[in-house]
Amino acid sequence: MNEITFYSYPSCTSCRKTKKWLKSNNITFQEKHIFRETPNHDEMMKILSLTTEGIDEILATRSQTFKDLGIDVNELTVSELIKLIIEEPKLLRRPIITSGKKLIVGYNESALQKLNRQRAKVDLKKSVS
Repeated sequence: MNEITFYSYPSCTSCRKTKKWLKSNNITFQEKHIFRETPNHDEMMKILSLTTEGIDEILATRSQTFKDLGIDVNELTVSELIKLIIEEPKLLRRPIITSGKKLIVGYNESALQKLNRQRAKVDLKKSVS
């Protein structure tokens, strides 16, 4: 399985809960501070490709930053939107966890358990081969 990337913010409660869950289940991950190591254009394209609800799944539309911008994201092209997110990473919901094939946004224990089961299956196949 691909390495898990965990975009987080230390003072975010959901991020802390997710990190604790990942560690307690012995899941290795690469942690990136979402404001210091904001996903670049290619990473954002990959994240968007893994969404099931499109941009709405990853945007923090209730955040003050989003409200202050006063924009309609539906009027932006994908490139404009990605540029805006890179400039304003507070627009992203947190945490964002990706294995490169799956995406989890926010603290979602059932999705984390599913990710863990998939990881275990891959590890089992490797050990049997």
